[in-house]
Amino acid sequence: MAVVKAFKAIRPKAGLEDKIAALPYDVYNRKEAYEKVKGDNLTFLRIDRPETQFDEAYDMYKPEVYEKAKEMLLLMKEEGSYIQSEKDAFYIYELIMDGRSQNGIVACASIDDYLNNVIKKHENTREEKELDRIRHVDTLSAQTGPIFLAYRHNDVLKNVIDKVKNTDKLYGFTSEDGITHNVWVIDEEKDIEAVTEAFYGMDSIYIADGHHRAASAVKVGLKRRSEKPDYDGTEEFNYFLSVLFQDDELMILPYNRVVKDLNGHTEEDFLSILNEKFNVTESDTQVMPKAKGEFGMYLNDKWYVLKIKEEYMSSDPVKGLDVSLLQDNLLSPVLGIIDPRTDKRIDFVGGIRGLDELEKRANSDMKLAFSMYPTSIGELFSVADNGLLMPPKSTWFEPKLRSGIFIHEI
Repeated sequence: MAVVKAFKAIRPKAGLEDKIAALPYDVYNRKEAYEKVKGDNLTFLRIDRPETQFDEAYDMYKPEVYEKAKEMLLLMKEEGSYIQSEKDAFYIYELIMDGRSQNGIVACASIDDYLNNVIKKHENTREEKELDRIRHVDTLSAQTGPIFLAYRHNDVLKNVIDKVKNTDKLYGFTSEDGITHNVWVIDEEKDIEAVTEAFYGMDSIYIADGHHRAASAVKVGLKRRSEKPDYDGTEEFNYFLSVLFQDDELMILPYNRVVKDLNGHTEEDFLSILNEKFNVTESDTQVMPKAKGEFGMYLNDKWYVLKIKEEYMSSDPVKGLDVSLLQDNLLSPVLGIIDPRTDKRIDFVGGIRGLDELEKRANSDMKLAFSMYPTSIGELFSVADNGLLMPPKSTWFEPKLRSGIFIHEI
């Protein structure tokens, strides 16, 4: 039974939402973050990446960096750039990309559901990546980056969303990357009850994106519990900011691979070895795989279609993923990339960058590239339901949720 609750959101003053909303903090490297905030006193990226307010050589993990984020948020509230909702509410957050709409319900999810595996995961987290967000959430006493959750199609929720979308929008803007963002408020009591009960009837909801943000929010919640041993479970720190999307509206893009060398093989030998496990054909055009078990490969200005032979397919939820098929049958045994998490000879390119980016990388700092067939949301659910973990860089979700539109104070 999944527990979600309405909340009193801290949100931008109407008319400032497009200026405040920012891509997630981890989309940018440090140099890019500095460039993005330059001369911009409203973008939420300043608060998400407060090191940008210090010299570039400054230790970004010092306590005063997080205090600076808190100071900037307080100032935006005092100046009226941010306001707080007067009553508990859910929100609908619609994102439209290339004419395709996906509708999320903005809510607070339970840290106990995360701990009890009602909220299911498919990735491990790294402690060093969690620590930054733990400090950020704890210092601000606020969660500023929503966790992207998914649930299986539910008619009750669909009906509430359709009904509320016929009312006036709270916000509506198109960001510089062409993504349209629309927001409506769900504040009628019967609709709040319908949403709450619909999720309560679900055995599982799933983290699609944001495993580190989720883990950090939960750890801050547990810290607050230890500091307040008489907590009763209703306190805001028992919940974390989320946007929950219906599975059939989501799109996962491929997460492509580029590799630095042929591991000592000549090109002729390499192609010959591939024929042991793959049917290999040369292509006159760029290759975007059209089915599971199919890969595009770019090498020495040529594209190839690789189709894994039937006997090497797998029904295992993890081993049967295309990223696993490529890793287990080519990257590891042929190219010697045993651990893609740590091997410097491999890099990963989000599908949003397109096939031209793969050619560019293979013709510059890398040697060859692989275009992937995207992991499906059903495969993600299957891995999580079986208590398993996906290989690194298995999914790339687009469009990205903006930070700074909704803030949950704890």
